Amino acid sequence: MALAKRLRTLADENIWIGTSSWKYPGWLDQIYTRERYITRGKFSQKRFEAECLAEFAETFPIVCGDFSFYQFPSPEYWKKLFGSAPPGLQFVLKVPEEVTVEVFPKHARYGPRAGMVNESYLNADALAALFLEPLEPYRARIPALIFEFGARGASPREFGAKLDVFLDALPQTFRYAVEVRNREYLQPRYFDCLRQHRAAHVLNAWTKMPTLSEQMAIADVFPADFTVVRALLRQGRAYEDAVQQFAPYDRVRDENPEARESLRKLIQRMREERRAAYIFVNNRLEGNAPETIRAVTE
Repeated sequence: MALAKRLRTLADENIWIGTSSWKYPGWLDQIYTRERYITRGKFSQKRFEAECLAEFAETFPIVCGDFSFYQFPSPEYWKKLFGSAPPGLQFVLKVPEEVTVEVFPKHARYGPRAGMVNESYLNADALAALFLEPLEPYRARIPALIFEFGARGASPREFGAKLDVFLDALPQTFRYAVEVRNREYLQPRYFDCLRQHRAAHVLNAWTKMPTLSEQMAIADVFPADFTVVRALLRQGRAYEDAVQQFAPYDRVRDENPEARESLRKLIQRMREERRAAYIFVNNRLEGNAPETIRAVTE
């Protein structure tokens, strides 16, 4: 498969390109072979979700695990997950929001905690015990962990000070990347903090963030010897609107030339600077992540 070959060649140059998550039936007959998931003559969603990661790895060398944002997976879960894919598949994982959300959003899935202050916010000890330690057996397959901070009310100075203390308390067994959703945080103090702790800034295409090209133009935007990119949404588009417009993610529905060209330029720049890059495309960017990646790398 041409796409798989291109992505392996780029991975050999330390440019790793994958998708955000992988369990999408919309990718059947593109990335996935429908016949592999037939049970009793019918397509089995259960079998597909249990087994498709192995076929995913036949095309993509890396995947971003968004699922871990919502829970502290058990050691048994990690063993099953890493055992379900070839050992060459790399994972960049999102750290549970249990340590990155300061106040739980007023949303039904948070139950009685909705709107309450999170006592575990930036708790490095809890993160180490419940997330980092169970992952240590697999750290050779985890080039980075992402801390996603949703749009917040804290000032840039307050956020930077708390982030500095938090990163300083973390064990150095993993590499860390920070994703913010407040454009006003993209200041020298923030990038200095990341540089001091050898953490990367996550360049993110997101509804209220500067575009990828605008972020790439910031002088200090690459504070570490690696970078992480998450092409998530067109600027100005709400996540819920993208879900409604693009599901079931079986084809590109809204081509985003700016994001595509930014990704191409970033790949070239990372090659020239010999900086490792971990680039992830979400279905919500254009409607179908594999086709976006195909277009970017052709």
